[in-house]
Amino acid sequence: MKMSDAGLKMLKELEGSVKHIYRDSAGLDTIGVGHLLTEDEKKTNKFKDGLTDEQIIDLLREDVKHAENAVASLVKVNLNQNQIDTLISFTFNVGRGALASSSLLRKLNAGDHDAVPVELMKWNKLRNPKTRKLEASKGLTKRREREATCWVMI
Repeated sequence: MKMSDAGLKMLKELEGSVKHIYRDSAGLDTIGVGHLLTEDEKKTNKFKDGLTDEQIIDLLREDVKHAENAVASLVKVNLNQNQIDTLISFTFNVGRGALASSSLLRKLNAGDHDAVPVELMKWNKLRNPKTRKLEASKGLTKRREREATCWVMI
């Protein structure tokens, strides 16, 4: 299962992209669509000139492979390309472990494709660092709405 060009474009829009090296919220050197620089990339100053839009997509295409592999190994039912793109986007965001243990995956593998949009919307919360409670995030809610819309497109 591979993410389509349209899926890569959607993921780039959902995640956001930066053409130059910057420090992410954890203080890590990052470029493109959340690509964490490797030690080798730092040593060789690989991205010193930044990235073009095409290079951002090429780097994302490489980075998304772990999510593609997770979806391919965990999903046991047939999917159309929009559904593949949706699950890869979701997995890129939450990780393989979250997908593997989710009721979304359990229901999907039981053949309940219609449950996925509802299950996606449950993944819209972040932990408030002050209260330590999970709270709905406007950004994640918008992302999940976009993914849910993609899921049902034919």
